[in-house]
Order: sequence, then C-alpha cells, then structure tokens
Amino acid sequence: MTRPGHPATDTDLLVLHALRCGGHAGLARVAAATGLGESDVESELIDLAVAGLVTHMAGDFGGWGLTDTGRALDAERITGELESAGARTAVTAAYDVFLVLNPELLDLCTAWQLRSGDGVMTANDHSDRSYDARVLHRFAEFDRRAAVVCAELSAALPRFGRYRARLTEALDRTASGELEYLADNTASYHAVWFELHEDLLATLGIPR
Repeated sequence: MTRPGHPATDTDLLVLHALRCGGHAGLARVAAATGLGESDVESELIDLAVAGLVTHMAGDFGGWGLTDTGRALDAERITGELESAGARTAVTAAYDVFLVLNPELLDLCTAWQLRSGDGVMTANDHSDRSYDARVLHRFAEFDRRAAVVCAELSAALPRFGRYRARLTEALDRTASGELEYLADNTASYHAVWFELHEDLLATLGIPR
C-alpha cells in the first residue's frame, strides 16, 4: 500500500491521477476514468484514505478527492513516470497539437448548446434534427483528428489510452440519441476532453 513519500503502485497511480484530473468524484466516475472495476476502485480509495492521500465528502455534491499530500505524491509520481519512459518530447509535441484543437472543440460545444438567430443566442432545444446532424458531422470530423493525438499520447504513455475509449463512447452514445453525452454531463465528450487537458498540464508540470 502506498504511503506518503513512497512511490504509488500502478493502480494507486491510476486512481490518484483520475482524481487529480477530474476533481471530486464518486466510484462510478473514477472507475470510468481508470477502466477499473468499482470494487477495485473502492478498495484502492479506502487504502489511499488510510494513507492520508484522499478524503471523502458525503452528500449529493461530495465524493472522493485528493488531499494536499495526495496531490503532491501524484505530481511526483507522474513526473517520475514521464522521465523514466523518456516520453517528455512526445507528450509535449502531442500537447502542442491539442492546443490547436482545443478552441475548435469549445466552439463545437457552443454550437451544440446554443443557436444564433437574428443576432441573438438561444439555447439549442435539439428540435431541429438537421442542425444537430450538421454539428455532429463536424464533431465526427474533429474526433478523427483528436484520435491522432490520443494515439500519439498512448504510444508515449499507455495510461493515456483510456481517453480514446471514453471519447469514442461519448460520441457513440450521443449519435444513438443520448444527447447529453456530447457536452452536458460528467461523462460527456467535453468533460473527458477537459480531463485530458488537465492530465496534459499535470503530466508536463504546466500551471493552468
């Protein structure tokens, strides 16, 4: 079991880093981020809590989160992983491409949530299927380019591979009619993309 000042196991790192990138979260969300089962995640979180690395808040807006000690250990462990893999150059190059794509993703999310009419922005109620289809087509084209970035990242550090799976799932669920999976819940394409951004910043030690 991990203790402050000692390296985390691979599973510990996945759980710690999921909380670093996604913020406070429940079991289901951490499991989705890591690809681990909920029982495994719960076991890890309990052990990490005993070690003083995570804490739990009850309530509808609670969940598991990092302590200051946990955040420091995550930063130390992630840096060690990056350097031992010799992956800094590859991750930095992928991050540069990510920064080019990021404004486009934000514009697409805005187009999905809002519509302009007579110079006035109004909420998109998704009643115009042809409009939504056009936005989804643009998302699909964007996603093909995002897949290249994800592939480069996972080749450099395998743990990045989980983002590709989560982005694909979110886009597939949106296309099947679960419209909130594009930009409006914690498992949406936009939310996963945001976590990827946080992960890149944390991995490279770049302040937000």
